[in-house]
Amino acid sequence: MKQYYIILLTFLLLSCGKDKSVLLPEIEHAKITEILDVSPAYIFYNEAQPDSVELNRKNLIGTTNWLINVDRRLTLEQAIPKIKFLQNKKRNAELHKNENAKNYYTCNDTSIKNLGFIEFTDVVYQDTSLRDFFKFKERSEKMSVALNVISMNNFSLESSYNEHSTTEIYSNIEDVINKIKELFKTEQDFKLYLLFHSELSFQEYITIKSRIQSVEAERILIDTNEFIY
Repeated sequence: MKQYYIILLTFLLLSCGKDKSVLLPEIEHAKITEILDVSPAYIFYNEAQPDSVELNRKNLIGTTNWLINVDRRLTLEQAIPKIKFLQNKKRNAELHKNENAKNYYTCNDTSIKNLGFIEFTDVVYQDTSLRDFFKFKERSEKMSVALNVISMNNFSLESSYNEHSTTEIYSNIEDVINKIKELFKTEQDFKLYLLFHSELSFQEYITIKSRIQSVEAERILIDTNEFIY
């Protein structure tokens, strides 16, 4: 299996006489570093395409765990439609379906110089406006925190419970993580909503996902909906 990881990490696909490669997003200290029974799909950065994105899914097997390899240079606006297409293909499969098979993003874990993986099986990507999101969030009965990732130096964190809400602006992810940890110490359980600007790169998105997943607490529930605006 280790050999397979190395081959995947240096993946080079020959197609139509041209070399294509995926630059994987980079993370550190991945929680998941080994997955068995897998098949891959590749979402390329391809400047020759009108939208600079190309999907190769011919090696996917429906009953396996799927490793989705997304080029880190793509924006969310470019990558998410292809990712949603793959999710729907698996969720809507009627034959050869394995309920235990999961979906993972493949990353380059620089701390171990090998692959790391981020699971996104249950994530539902929602195309929305900020106005529609806050209407949606108003229905939450729990204390809620909305993390809006505008860019890697512009974060908005809104905490709300009943009729009380506060909004704070941060310029780096570490301060955001520290604030979330502080909220964990309260007596209230709360739900964390994640919002991402569509112009974020896939590398930036994975960086935020990895950092959020590194925070462990019993009082947090990360909503499975992720909002792209």
